[in-house]
Amino acid sequence: MQGDDDILTVSLGDSAAGLRLDRALAEALPELSRERLKTLIKGGRVADAAGHVLWDPSAKAAAPATLEVRVPAAAPAHNVAQDMNLVIAFEDEHLIVVDKPAGMVVHPAAGNLDGTMVNALLHHCAGQLSGIGGVARPGIVHRIDKDTSGLIVAAKHDKAHEGLAKQFAAHSIDRRYLALATGRPMPANGTVNAALGRSSTNRKKMAVVAEGRGKHAITHYRTIEPLKGATLVECRLETGRTHQVRVHMAHIGHPLVGDPVYGRAKKPLSEVLKARNFARQALHAAHLGFIHPVTGNRIALDSEIPADMRELIDALRV
Repeated sequence: MQGDDDILTVSLGDSAAGLRLDRALAEALPELSRERLKTLIKGGRVADAAGHVLWDPSAKAAAPATLEVRVPAAAPAHNVAQDMNLVIAFEDEHLIVVDKPAGMVVHPAAGNLDGTMVNALLHHCAGQLSGIGGVARPGIVHRIDKDTSGLIVAAKHDKAHEGLAKQFAAHSIDRRYLALATGRPMPANGTVNAALGRSSTNRKKMAVVAEGRGKHAITHYRTIEPLKGATLVECRLETGRTHQVRVHMAHIGHPLVGDPVYGRAKKPLSEVLKARNFARQALHAAHLGFIHPVTGNRIALDSEIPADMRELIDALRV
């Protein structure tokens, strides 16, 4: 804990008894979102009157009680706003949906400190993005891989962020990807129900792991069009795990075309990829549907398949 923390003293009344700790604090501190308070609790910044740190956001609150919440002083944003072209699929004062091109990183990290979607959003939204993701990931509610194209939503304030995050956690977001899978999936339509976790041999990769060791993950796929050496499929995510479509399709023996991590194309498909200089996983976030976290309206957005994938499909048509 830092000496320049803002220290908030919170009195929980009898009505808070039995509530989750994060909920009880959110009701007592309406200026802080529940997600923000959850982060503070997990960071050891909430203590009882005796000085005992309360670490579990889901623990039942004892009431009446007096708690101390230490809120760290706001750190200056270290991401630079950059004027970059963004394709906007939807935008209002609460959130923005970007149609991200392949090759654009979502947020800054080692090796990609600028030129990211966050840098572009900071400029486009004049810095008005939710703070739940911290200074490194302002506004970011979910991610798609650098070399995956398509729709991604970002929040402009904490209320919108929290509302979207609840829908992602409840798996009620409608996310559908178009993908080129190698070979011919059999059955043509199916469901992959396999937990995902870090690979035990390569920590940069994800892998199917025993249930209970990783995170529950379900992908529903259906064949759209058979192609030469590949199949155009739609993958609907029931869950949203890192590299989920890529790992699940590889797990059933049909890795994505062009995937440099989970698959390797064989001739003649590899020759088509080389001739077209196609060097990414053929994966596009084509549909995004959710309930607007502020207005309650149903939002359903579609993105056309990008030119590189469309031209590759044309080249592979039987």
